[in-house]
Amino acid sequence: MEITVQDIKKLRDRTNVGLMDCKKALKEADGDMDKAVDILRTKGIAKAEKKAEREASEGIIYSYIHPGAKLGVLLELSCETDFVARNDKFEELAKKIAMHIAATDPLALSEDDLDEEIIKKEKRIYQEQAEAAGKPEKIIDKIVDGRLNKFYEENCLLKQPLVMNEDIKVEQLINDAVMSFGENIYINRYTRYKIGEQSAE
Repeated sequence: MEITVQDIKKLRDRTNVGLMDCKKALKEADGDMDKAVDILRTKGIAKAEKKAEREASEGIIYSYIHPGAKLGVLLELSCETDFVARNDKFEELAKKIAMHIAATDPLALSEDDLDEEIIKKEKRIYQEQAEAAGKPEKIIDKIVDGRLNKFYEENCLLKQPLVMNEDIKVEQLINDAVMSFGENIYINRYTRYKIGEQSAE
């Protein structure tokens, strides 16, 4: 299938990736635009992992107050340069993440940040449920792992499907931004406040 300049520009508009990378992705996808986006996202994750090794000493503190002023979020989003930190799209990214935190109230940033006791308790519950349901012993571990992964998706910020677009996870949203801006970006910390509740970082 012939790849046109218009196709390449359209893909670039959707992904903010360089023209040559867009052209290669379209060729690899046989002209399928959605498949090309997926290819670039997959490659972007690899690039993001590489960039994650670089120091991100710039960024912004973003505050989001939900209508009614009874719920709010403070988010520290880090990047490598002041140029990116002052970019409107970077602030839009911070806003999306802060609004998502306000809506979902995640227990932790990632599974690595969860309290060990919480993980042990969940594992024990899933094990007992599987045993009570009469599941064969040889598959109980797989069942526990599957339910634990589901728990991570529901309670760990980076693993959660984005409230505004459940087709992607927060982690993918950040990886896409890394691919777009060309530098390391990560959530350093956040705090969610709700009237009448004790906040937890």
